[in-house]
Amino acid sequence: MTTPLVAGNRITLLECGAEYFPALEAAIDSAQQEIHLETYIFADDGTGRRIASALCRAARRGVTVRVLADGFGARTLPATLGPALIADGVQLRIYRPEVATWKPQRNRLRRMHRKLVVVDQRIAFVGGINIVDDLDVPGEKTPRYDYAVAVEGPLVPAIRSAARRLWLWLHWADPGRRDTSPAPLSVPAVCGPVAAALLVRDNLRHRRRIEAAYLKAIATARDEIILANAYFLPGKTLRRALRNAARRGVRVTILLQGRVEYLLLHYAARTLYAGFIAAGVRIVEYHRGFLHAKVAVVDAHWATVGSSNIDPFSLLLAREANVVMENATFAATLRTSLLRHIREGGKEVAASDLARRSRVGLLFSRMAYSLVRVMIALTRYGGSEYRE
Repeated sequence: MTTPLVAGNRITLLECGAEYFPALEAAIDSAQQEIHLETYIFADDGTGRRIASALCRAARRGVTVRVLADGFGARTLPATLGPALIADGVQLRIYRPEVATWKPQRNRLRRMHRKLVVVDQRIAFVGGINIVDDLDVPGEKTPRYDYAVAVEGPLVPAIRSAARRLWLWLHWADPGRRDTSPAPLSVPAVCGPVAAALLVRDNLRHRRRIEAAYLKAIATARDEIILANAYFLPGKTLRRALRNAARRGVRVTILLQGRVEYLLLHYAARTLYAGFIAAGVRIVEYHRGFLHAKVAVVDAHWATVGSSNIDPFSLLLAREANVVMENATFAATLRTSLLRHIREGGKEVAASDLARRSRVGLLFSRMAYSLVRVMIALTRYGGSEYRE
């Protein structure tokens, strides 16, 4: 099912934490009624303490503040920043708390990976940026490369509805928890030229909505596709769509993580390079820092920014949220940023580079891909997309 675009929004691209966190803190400090904040990671570092302090200030002045964090990504939050948040009146919930880290369980892969904030139904933030320092890797000097968007206008109520729906779902699952509902909020007026929609994926009705949006944009592309994704291991349908686009003359560039962050996914993804390059897809690895972006631009008018990687865990298991937009000005801004990072921090992978890979490296990549396929088969979701 296609999600209709909502016209009349002002959407601002925010690159990395240097742009995102000041905008987020300012929005929190201006809140008058309510704040919903969802994040996968909420770290006890300089950034985490800064945002936690802003949330506490809002709660102390009577704003309803709700924080939902993932039980794996933010597993230390209840013991670190959590007590201070709760003491100041912030309502804190943990999605699927990790209670037995040693015990293998299928549902442990179902994480709340969304990064979403709504303030007073006036402004919302959606993207891939967690509440964590950009430089959280010891010795790293280059900020993590990522994006979010600030949304103002008629789309904001849909984002608030998504956040509130998940919050209330957890409330029903734990009826003893307090839930203070704010007064009804006014609907934002038209304030910009961007038509946009919020796409969420869950394990119920919207399991393939984000993937379907990518497939539609790729299938209709005529000139160019630029896709940046930190953890990239698409199933057969998405791989075929990208290769077919390149074969019909579309310039397809995929910007991927060049550094090893998650060993399994990094090497599994490399098994796909040869097929893409043979079809005419340009593969660029980002080496300047750690890539965490999940964005795309198609034909200089369609764009998406969000939390969903193009790997089986994001597309099939995790709760995710992406904003899709149709607007030439926004798409041009994102495209310019992507091309700059490709130029300044990217290294294109050529067929000759693949030919020089060692037998050990090739074997390791194939083993990593096979292991991912086994893990997906065990979840019973989407296994056919990863059968060769």
